[in-house]
Amino acid sequence: MKYAFTSFSCPNRDLRSMLAMAQEYGYYALEIRSGARHAHGIELGLDQKSAADIREAFSASGISLHCLSVSCHYSDPTTVQANVELTTAYIGLAKELEAPFLRVFCGIIPQGLPREAARERIVAALQQLASVASAAGITLVVETHDDWSSPSEMAAVMAAVDHPAVGVVWDVMHTLRGGGSSMEEAYLLLKPWLRHVHIHDGLLDLSKLTFMPIGHGEIDHVPVVRILMEEGYDGVLTGEWLNWEAPDIHLPRELATMRKYELSLCDKAK
Repeated sequence: MKYAFTSFSCPNRDLRSMLAMAQEYGYYALEIRSGARHAHGIELGLDQKSAADIREAFSASGISLHCLSVSCHYSDPTTVQANVELTTAYIGLAKELEAPFLRVFCGIIPQGLPREAARERIVAALQQLASVASAAGITLVVETHDDWSSPSEMAAVMAAVDHPAVGVVWDVMHTLRGGGSSMEEAYLLLKPWLRHVHIHDGLLDLSKLTFMPIGHGEIDHVPVVRILMEEGYDGVLTGEWLNWEAPDIHLPRELATMRKYELSLCDKAK
């Protein structure tokens, strides 16, 4: 299976340092969080030379820029148009850097707004953006997150959008912790639109986001690996660890754990 990590693992490292770590530890790709003041320099407003230098750095390293990740969201009627315009700009950046995916959110439902009205707002925004993304050769991937962690709720959004340029990021922590769904149930509901996966372990307590090493928290990744292997998933699994341990501690350890799960499941299948 193919693994990546987000720039949240090392927000103070420049791009070449991140690429060197990905090479050293055996990762396939990076997921770059843009708009969060990370040191990688991949932000809106890049001039042509800077964009070319970034593309060359990825090419020379053999590491893929798999996904550009942003915080654009569409559930709030007071901010949806601004977020649509910002997403459009990020689609242009993803195209220039040859990143196939742009991660976005549905967003938090404003107090007093019915879920149905929020869903309609999200669907309309994503349908508007789908044609822009499609023309650019980019797929928008919407993460199971916030008030849309439930895989059934996300599936309802996807079914209404109904466009090949819009898919899902399955965050395996959020569908369990916030959505209350087993890994098997979440996968079956999201399968038609699944394009990308986020992995990380931690506690189910909703009052505080707590990360733990994979295999030591309450998010069992063994069924995730089993399901994806059985289903022939050919995408990337990205470790998303926000401002956690030093990268030289958790990046090699978490990848080794996931590889161990793969090996164990392959041995059992023999």
